[in-house]
Parts: sequence; C-alpha cells; structure tokens
Amino acid sequence: MPRYERSVRVAANFEDVWAFHSRGEGLVALTPDWFELEIEATYGPDGEPDPELLDEGAVIHSSVRPFGVGPRQRWTSEIVERRRDDGEALFRDRMVDGPFPRWEHTHRFVDEGAATRVQDRVEYALPGGAVGRALGPFAVVGFEPMFRYRHRRTRDLLEE
Repeated sequence: MPRYERSVRVAANFEDVWAFHSRGEGLVALTPDWFELEIEATYGPDGEPDPELLDEGAVIHSSVRPFGVGPRQRWTSEIVERRRDDGEALFRDRMVDGPFPRWEHTHRFVDEGAATRVQDRVEYALPGGAVGRALGPFAVVGFEPMFRYRHRRTRDLLEE
C-alpha cells in the first residue's frame, strides 16, 4: 500500500495547534483554493449536525472540483480514531466514499516545547485497478504541493 508522509515544525503552542485541527474550520482553512472544497454537511458521533469538535465517529460530507475541471467529486470521511496522551495527540480520518479505493489520513501532533511538530501520513490506493497500483508510488507528485500548502498555511495562521 503506497504511503505519503510529511511533517513540519510550527512555532506555536501545542494546545492551539491541536484545537485548530480539531474543528471543521481547520480543514477549510488548510485546503488550497484551487481544490474548490465545499463542506456540505458534518455530523458528530451522535448524529448531531455541525459539531464544534470533530471527535471519533464524526462524519464529514464534502465535495471537491480541482482546478474547476469536471464535475464535483463527492468525498465522505469519518474520524475513526482520536486520542491524546501526554505531549502527543492524533486523529485519523478514513474516506468511506469518494474517488480513492482507499484513503486513510493520520494527523499527528507532538509537543516540542515552544513549538509543535505536525506530521501527516496518508495510506492510499489510486483508482484504476492494476494501473492505479502501478502508479500509486508516483502520486507524491500531486500530494506534495497540497501538503506543502497545508503546512505553510498552518504556520501562517498559528505561529506567533
């Protein structure tokens, strides 16, 4: 299974970085405009619409239209894990419906004192059967600009 990983050190308080990434507004703020992300609905684990916190069991219905080309692609994700230990936290979302046969994104945060390490790991499979499997390792060409943007934007929004 192909995997993409990237991390960045953010000169911001761990609590602030963790809280920012725990809300739907964080997702919107960190998605490049060219992706044309629309959050269509968000539900908490108990079915409550528009929860303040994206906790384990929360479901996010969204759509994207990269570069404004083609029809909007529907994407439904579920927060399948959320935990916090001393000086470290993570949440994991899994695409349950959308363009990839598999997409699981782990967001990990490590307290480094005056800064926070933000680590992203995506395990994925591309569509297209055998061709998608063969091209899987090369998807980094598309992922790298998106995650570089996300990390730069995180720093812009949260660094003091």
